Amino acid sequence: MVEEFSHLKIEDHEHYTICYLSNPPSHTLTASGLSEIHQFLDEVEKKKDLRVLVFTGAGKDVFIKHYEVGELADTAEKNLQEVDKQESPEELHAFHRMLLRIRDLDSIVVAGINGNTAGGGCEFSLGCDLRVMSDGPYQIGLPETSVGILPGGGGTQRLSRLIGSSRALDLILHAKLLSPKEAYDLGIINKLLSPENFMEDLKLYCQDLANRAPIALTQVKKIIHQGLDVTLEEGLMLEQKAFNVTMNSKDAAKAMRSLLNSDENIEDVTKFKWEGE
Repeated sequence: MVEEFSHLKIEDHEHYTICYLSNPPSHTLTASGLSEIHQFLDEVEKKKDLRVLVFTGAGKDVFIKHYEVGELADTAEKNLQEVDKQESPEELHAFHRMLLRIRDLDSIVVAGINGNTAGGGCEFSLGCDLRVMSDGPYQIGLPETSVGILPGGGGTQRLSRLIGSSRALDLILHAKLLSPKEAYDLGIINKLLSPENFMEDLKLYCQDLANRAPIALTQVKKIIHQGLDVTLEEGLMLEQKAFNVTMNSKDAAKAMRSLLNSDENIEDVTKFKWEGE
């Protein structure tokens, strides 16, 4: 996989890849960093054996601090000078397109939140399939209303889908930053990891996912995301079609027969050697 980036460091493991996000000393996400993530995703989309992709921060105690405020301020000031030329956007911003590409990957995408993250950094994590966070003295949230704007990287839409509209409204309107435990209790974070062993535990978390049936992982991810925007009946049809995909796989046939012929419990089937067929 291509590794010649200024803002990214790529670390490949068997069936999972870690992408370290790096922009010292500010640790913010910039337009150039966003462009590199798109380039990186070009490579990821070609990698057929990748089961898990994790993004984490390269800096100490910070995932992504936030989107670069200087770039946002420049845009706001330019808009004021060209007020008569402003038009409604005709296409989604590169940030939105990046998170939609992450949603549409076959692999499971994990945000390994190793420290503080707010604004665009929090929105980045919300665009991932799963979020694990270091249980340290950190904060996560969407404080944009404190500077007169709103979360513009999908925060209003994804947070409300994740925890409900009322809770999302309360957090965003009050620009509230949460501790890892508070975020976990609200269902924003899937798992809290020890700050002392964060990277080791993050790799174990990813390895556990990567050891599971790849066809089932992909199908579960796809139908859960697609099912959010359709009726129950339509969602059930998505599930039925995805179930048929798994039932027509060699992996499933071999794994179920193997389970019947052994003393293992179904919880232990991750030990099975999956071929992705």
